[in-house]
Amino acid sequence: MLALRFYASGSFLEVIGDTMGVDKGTVSRAVNDVTNALIAKKDQFLKWPNQEDMSKAKRIFFTRGGFPGVIGCIDGTHIRIQAPSDDEPTYVNRKGWHSINVQAICDHEGKFINIDAQWPGSSHDSHIFRASEVCAFLENTHRGIEDGFLLGDSGYACSKFLLTPYLHPSTPAQEAYNSAHCQTRTTIERAFGWWKRRFHVLHGEIRMKPAKVCSVVGACAILHNIALILKEEMEDDDEHDDNDVGQLNYQGPEDGRAIRNFITTNYF
Repeated sequence: MLALRFYASGSFLEVIGDTMGVDKGTVSRAVNDVTNALIAKKDQFLKWPNQEDMSKAKRIFFTRGGFPGVIGCIDGTHIRIQAPSDDEPTYVNRKGWHSINVQAICDHEGKFINIDAQWPGSSHDSHIFRASEVCAFLENTHRGIEDGFLLGDSGYACSKFLLTPYLHPSTPAQEAYNSAHCQTRTTIERAFGWWKRRFHVLHGEIRMKPAKVCSVVGACAILHNIALILKEEMEDDDEHDDNDVGQLNYQGPEDGRAIRNFITTNYF
């Protein structure tokens, strides 16, 4: 209960202790123990989809936005932290405040299927993805169009398994592609909104060392998925992440342009 109150409120540990009638040290130990216990269950609740799950995701994503073959949406979001004592400048993001840049991939329900919460705020989304285990996994296992795609914004490189918008659409078909891409990709923005609204610790400044912050982020991601599995109600469906700093457009090679053009020609 102490840990859940901390995740939900983001309040000072001492205030939570006073409210619950225990000392600050007890609250700190409880948060640490529960966080570690949840992280130990990550493989049970943060799972890459199997073939059946992917087929369902493709069907629902297509019904929702008209974009074919989508198995998930990817984006980064910044979690504010207090200035760390070690390597402090690397945690300053583009907006000038200290953060952890969290990469998340969600399915059609807004459930997280992958979380990477270990990078300082100055890290670019595209670098985080290139260095991630999920990128290596997709590079080794993705065989072709039939395996589906992730959708990401223009901060990522367009590839055979991660499709991005056209930076300068020049035809009606490319405009339609971008529109469907945007409409479908709002799923991850909505998921971030639900997540941060349910666990307010992610909205404010987390007053812990970066390594502990990353564990708390992971624990809240697991609880988010559990809440969706249990069909816990949320207030509304229109909330988007309002605490992001955005990213510059990716300027590297676009290896997925042929696939993107194929989809644009055949579907839009």
